[in-house]
Amino acid sequence: MYNAPPPPYTYVSQPPPFPVVRLRGLPFDCTEADVAEFFHGLDIVDVLFVHKNGKFTGEAFCILGYPLQVDFALQKNRQNMGRRYVEVFRSKRQEYYKAIANEVADARGGSPRRNVPRAKSSDDAKDSAEHTGILRLRGLPFSAGKDDIIEFFKDFVLSEDAIHIVMNSEGRPSGEAFVEFANAEDSKAAMAKDRMTLGSRYIELFPSSPEEMDDAISRGR
Repeated sequence: MYNAPPPPYTYVSQPPPFPVVRLRGLPFDCTEADVAEFFHGLDIVDVLFVHKNGKFTGEAFCILGYPLQVDFALQKNRQNMGRRYVEVFRSKRQEYYKAIANEVADARGGSPRRNVPRAKSSDDAKDSAEHTGILRLRGLPFSAGKDDIIEFFKDFVLSEDAIHIVMNSEGRPSGEAFVEFANAEDSKAAMAKDRMTLGSRYIELFPSSPEEMDDAISRGR
């Protein structure tokens, strides 16, 4: 009886290492698209920006496609993103999940100093914005699909045709999407989901317009 040889790499005592790196020194206007460009050629599964008291700390965790890519990511240590040089470190699954827990607590007001002035003025602008039935979503995991967004807004009737995931110039998800609701009342009610979590990320919602949506979608083509 012939026994097939074992695969070339077997992890007998432990699973493969979790493919995560930590970045420090990021520009404060950094986006997921900037991180994807910084790690050009690597498979970016997710980017988690770290906040403290509602403010971005300049740190992030980046999940890569598979463990071998961590070594390639580390080669980017001390290379520039804009005018800032970014440090790249090895990290661990536990550090990433601890950061997620902290983000969720921060987003839900777990920090006593959550309401920094800039966040308040941003919230006031959202409250006073005119609703057209369209919302812009920011901070989506790169892996999020239309079905995930439908589940996020499960209290509303949405079809896949009403959801538009924005791509960057390379045809990859940018972390943004637009959702067309049945009417302005629904989109205003859906703002209650602002800063709630989808997977490991908390999602920011903004009232939008057909013009802004069409412009963003056409730029990604």
